[in-house]
Amino acid sequence: MPQYFLRVSQGTYSGGPDHAFESADQNAAWVEMTKVCGDFIGTACRNLDQNAGWSMELLDANKKCTGRIRLVAEKLS
Repeated sequence: MPQYFLRVSQGTYSGGPDHAFESADQNAAWVEMTKVCGDFIGTACRNLDQNAGWSMELLDANKKCTGRIRLVAEKLS
């Protein structure tokens, strides 16, 4: 079974080790990432400064980014 990794690139929880998991294919890995992201997003939002961002990346076995979920806070005035 292929191995994938999740990496938080910016904001809360960034800089930690990549979370490794096995998944049947890239589509199933994306579904897993959305579930994990849902667990993290509340804390990320509460700790997000104005004009800052938070992102989680889905990496393949070679640690190449194959997908990303981003949260961006923009002050408009």
